[in-house]
Amino acid sequence: MYFAMMGICIGLFVLAWGVVRIWSVPAAVGMCVVAMVIPPVAAMIANRRGPEDRWWDDPSGDPQSDEWWDELDGKKRPRS
Repeated sequence: MYFAMMGICIGLFVLAWGVVRIWSVPAAVGMCVVAMVIPPVAAMIANRRGPEDRWWDDPSGDPQSDEWWDELDGKKRPRS
């Protein structure tokens, strides 16, 4: 999805200034404005986490802190 969006972005820039500007500079500028919005949106989509990505459940390495967070979350870890 990210590469498709970035490809569309590059395509819009190339078409805007290679083809569309010959007939309409305002349309070319409008295409560039649309292309300008695509990279941040693509980055947000590429970096989002799914519901199964529970990165906050990973142990921190501090046993006392992990135990405290597990207690808050209502989880019981086996004692090692």
